[in-house]
Amino acid sequence: METLSRPIDDQGILTSNMQSSCEFVQTLMKVHRAAQLITSTLDLEQLLDRVVNDLANSIGSVEIAIWLRHPETEDMVLQGVRGCQLHRKGSCLKIGRQGIVGHVSATGQMHYAPDVRLDPYYIACEPETRSEVSIPLKIGGQIIGVFSLSHTEIDPFSENELLVLEALAGHIAVALENARLFQRERLERERMQQEADEARAMQQSIFLKATPLVPGFAFETAWHPAGSVAGDWYDFIDLGDQRYGIVLADVSGKGMSAALLMSATRAILRSLAKLHPSPGETLAHLNQALLEDFPMGKYVTMIYGVLDANSREVTVASAGHLLPLLINCDASFLDVEPGLPLGVAPSSYPETTLRLEPGTHLLLYTDGITEATNHDEEEYGACRLLDHFLQPDACVNGLIEEVRQFSHGSDHADDATAVLIRSR
Repeated sequence: METLSRPIDDQGILTSNMQSSCEFVQTLMKVHRAAQLITSTLDLEQLLDRVVNDLANSIGSVEIAIWLRHPETEDMVLQGVRGCQLHRKGSCLKIGRQGIVGHVSATGQMHYAPDVRLDPYYIACEPETRSEVSIPLKIGGQIIGVFSLSHTEIDPFSENELLVLEALAGHIAVALENARLFQRERLERERMQQEADEARAMQQSIFLKATPLVPGFAFETAWHPAGSVAGDWYDFIDLGDQRYGIVLADVSGKGMSAALLMSATRAILRSLAKLHPSPGETLAHLNQALLEDFPMGKYVTMIYGVLDANSREVTVASAGHLLPLLINCDASFLDVEPGLPLGVAPSSYPETTLRLEPGTHLLLYTDGITEATNHDEEEYGACRLLDHFLQPDACVNGLIEEVRQFSHGSDHADDATAVLIRSR
């Protein structure tokens, strides 16, 4: 019987094809693992390091480089490189004018030089380099960079391997864009946090200062912003002749916008307080000034009292603010007829005058205290406020701590501010 067999040449071709196929599969697996590693980080420097080092180890290239387009100049800037002595990080190539990288960044097409000695665009780098492939990195059709590989062999990459490398470049482009966006957002957050910290420091310099020394009286204050800055504030204004303006206010909204409106309102109030002897007049003039300048939909609630230490009388006017709490042997809310919040519409501000006998105290506070909610959406409320100040050792810092404990676990936080006038 005649034995049928393949010719020797056919067997050699088959063996060669099988070896080539195995090598391609191995390369594909290595590139796949490299792609997984590359896309697992959002740190730009770490990402660039992984691209050039891990891929070089996987593919066996003599040189791998990542060039990124400069946002303002017509340059490609080297951001990551391994195996090149000529170019260092920060080196630049002109788009469309220098090297294969410059050519690819201008055309947006992959360029493969199987023998760099014959390529018109190649710029010599390592003496052992014999081939180079450069692939554009694109996001949304825009070229953000170039991924470049050099090899010591002539024509080392098959057509299939070039397709794999081109797909890998897509993963690299997405990973780089995500890392750059993450870095940009992180820098923006850091900038905003720095600005918020500076604003908070400025507010603290305003509030965290000594309260006035007034014969027969003592003052306790608490100021707890929900965020970096607050729209709540309190102030003491020396009006002369043992008379003191005492203000507590709450600007609508939160954050930086509320803090800016607070600063403007505080400055205007201080300029008006010494011009008008009564709190009702002061609030009326302040309201008129804010109506001219305040943004639509913004307003301020305020309680403003003038304490005369000689007569021990305090005269109070309210611009839509919460009723003050009068504390002596009992605790009750002072019946103050409010005018409209400041900045809403023209309004008058009726006044209430009372004498603070020794042992009588007056509490001013913002709604961040009474409207604080617990995890069941239950408010701290007026009753708990009354109960707190029926305790013999009640104080504003103790009140803030009690409110904080009550609202622990709630997602609804607001500025909490209080001023307690103690008559001795």
